[in-house]
Order: sequence, then structure tokens, then C-alpha cells
Amino acid sequence: MKIISWNVNSVRARITNILDYIKQSNPDILLLQEIKTQDIGFPYEDFQNIGYNSYVFGQKSYNGVAIISKQELNNINNSFIKDDLKQSRIITAELRLKNKKIELINIYVPNGNPIDTEKYEYKKEWLKKFISSVKKKIQKNSNMLIAGDFNIIPEEIDVHDFKRYENDALGRLEIRKKYRELINLGFKDVYRFKNKTKQEYTFWDYFAGSWQKNYGMRIDHFLLSNSLIENIKSIDINKKPRSKEKPSDHTPIELEII
Repeated sequence: MKIISWNVNSVRARITNILDYIKQSNPDILLLQEIKTQDIGFPYEDFQNIGYNSYVFGQKSYNGVAIISKQELNNINNSFIKDDLKQSRIITAELRLKNKKIELINIYVPNGNPIDTEKYEYKKEWLKKFISSVKKKIQKNSNMLIAGDFNIIPEEIDVHDFKRYENDALGRLEIRKKYRELINLGFKDVYRFKNKTKQEYTFWDYFAGSWQKNYGMRIDHFLLSNSLIENIKSIDINKKPRSKEKPSDHTPIELEII
């Protein structure tokens, strides 16, 4: 089963690129973040025409997450945490893999910049609530997959110039500790688990030739519970969509589980 996570930076603005990518990669499930549209404006028919159902938690102009799936999913839920600002940042579902029931969680974590504003406080509180909810959920079902745009640089190797982000909301120590706290509940960062020393990125800014210079960062992640590690077949960062015309500033991560 191929599950892909991708911050598309507006599903309607990138729909041609997204559909082309789906036709080439043929995912079973596509987890989208930052769709930037309300539910009513989501291009359901475009996905339905190529055999996918869409489960959407949208928001006007900002944020928004969706699950696009050929697989039957159950218990779709938009209220995994109580978001103080009522932003559309999490959608969950239950997935069957052979005899296992997997809790599938698609997230778009707040950016948090600038750090001396309420945006940073919101990010910290959001992560605190999310970790608390995961802790409760994993006690009921140890099979869990969390994927999406975490807006967190886990380690120095995960960004082209770590010094530049040491006091940024993406790389600050207390934020990286939150990521570690989440993993310590019983997860593996699948990309780093499979690639101990490889330096690859999932995001390149639109500015200052970041893509051309490979000035990127790895902030999009797949976390898989330890009970599912034996099911990993492969994980890849597919850079091709980032090189397309009018691309998202993120590129897809592709997980295959068996």
C-alpha cells in the first residue's frame, strides 16, 4: 500500500500538478495539507474522476487538510484536538491493513513564526494538546500513522544551514524537544529510521533561488508506531513535483507499507 503526504500549498492552484502526480505515482492514499479552501470549494470531482474519494477539513484561504483515498476508510474525524483558534489542521481516519486497524492522522502543524508573538505560543499549545491526544489514543490502538507538514526541523542534518534556524520556530530546541517527546510515545521517524545519515529535504522556499541552490529543509514527516515497523517496505522523498511549473514549495513523501 502506497501512502503519500504532500503540502500542496493550495489544492486548486496546483490541481493540474496534483492530478499528473497521482497518475504517475498511483497512491492508495494521498494526505494533503494546506489545501487553502473551504469544503465547498474542494475539487471533489477531479479526484472522483480518477477513482478517489475525498475527505476534507477545509478553511477559507488558509490551512486545511484532506485525505484522498482509493481504500475504504472509516471513522473520519475532524476533532482530534480542541483547537483554540478553530483552525483546520487535523483530519483522522481508520484504515485496514490486512488484519490490523491503523489510526491514520494527517496534520498541518502551525508554523509559529515570529517567535516573539502569539503565533509561537499557539504552536507550543497546539503541540502540547496534540501529544496529549496521541498519548491517549495510542493506549487504545497501538497501530498509528502520523503524517504531514510538522513545521519542525528534527536535527541539524535536516536543514541546509542549521545556525540560521536555531532561534526559528521550526528549529528552536523546545520545539524539537516536542517532536522527540512525540516519538518517545512509541514511534519511528520513518525517513530517518531508513536513512541514518542521508541529507534530503521536503521544502524549499520560493525566494532567493532556494530550490536551485538546494537550500531546503526536512519538515514533512511520517511517524509510524513501533508496532508497524515491520510493515515498512520503502520511503522516498520525490523531488520531481518541486521542479514543475508553478509548484508547491513542498514535495511529496512516499511511504510504502505491506
